[in-house]
Amino acid sequence: MSTTTTATEVRLASRPEGWPTAADFEVVDTEVPSPGPGQLLVRNLEISVDPYMRGRMKAAKSYVEPYKVGEAMLGGAIGEVVESTVDEFRPGDIVLHGLGWRTHAVVDARQATKVDPDAAPLSAYLGVLGMTGLTAYAGLLDVAQLKEGDTVFVSGAAGAVGSVAGQLAKLKGAERVIGSAGSDEKVRHLIEDLGFDAAFNYKNGPVADQLAEAAPDGIDVYFDNVGGEHLEAAIGNANLHARFAICGMISAYNATEPPAAPRNLGMIVGKRLTLRGFLVGDHLHLRERFLAEIAPLVRDGRLRHHETVVEGIRNAPQAFLDMLAGANTGKMLVRL
Repeated sequence: MSTTTTATEVRLASRPEGWPTAADFEVVDTEVPSPGPGQLLVRNLEISVDPYMRGRMKAAKSYVEPYKVGEAMLGGAIGEVVESTVDEFRPGDIVLHGLGWRTHAVVDARQATKVDPDAAPLSAYLGVLGMTGLTAYAGLLDVAQLKEGDTVFVSGAAGAVGSVAGQLAKLKGAERVIGSAGSDEKVRHLIEDLGFDAAFNYKNGPVADQLAEAAPDGIDVYFDNVGGEHLEAAIGNANLHARFAICGMISAYNATEPPAAPRNLGMIVGKRLTLRGFLVGDHLHLRERFLAEIAPLVRDGRLRHHETVVEGIRNAPQAFLDMLAGANTGKMLVRL
């Protein structure tokens, strides 16, 4: 039994128009819940804040259910089982689940995945060995069909998904890997720490011009986390039959009006491009293969992962806002 009687959770206070603010969140203290049959009480240790959560703050119908105003938000979390009503889990087990944004969660046992805390740092299961890493893996290899010798462009390359996608492309035989990021320090990180062949700060000039300079022979694969100007630039610089994996379009997440489409969409026809949007949930069948390939690369230091960690559940809203503004390098996590 847990000796703690107070839990804390972050609720959606209002649906933001444009950029979210701290006023759109409410941090509430409540009683520690009790598990029912088939459930676990989990004390969360770390939670993930991710770009897709911005979409869940809207009321519009999407591929995932919107957050409900006045209720605790949801997201990836890893925690320790405190109480269990099922034989498969025992107190002290470490589990991965989807009820983040709170210190304590009652989780259906079938929605919890036991992980080995000795095999990797706990945070890795929310990042490079979790949905983040699988997103990069599936998008690059399954969706974009990366081939040896390809030139690859990754937007948002210093973020959680982009940093893995770029490194993985290089490890899988890409001839040249190019990344974009939002600061000169992140550009340095991509080249010096992660092994990108070239990188540029998209704030320093037109993306199209900087991409053309970095990829004078064009690109064969584009891993898109940003959309907007980046997508237009990628279309303009794409080689014939280039393949685009459209993972996210963070440049438009806080827009109050629909953004203008890329002005060069007609090139898709002439260049015979393949643009395919994807969700990691459609590629869960790759998880076993992904872990078998990626875990050794992480363990041996051949695939590096950076984390930006914020301490305390009460700071989760600010961590989320900072992540949307690009303040993080690698995965943004909140440690409880």
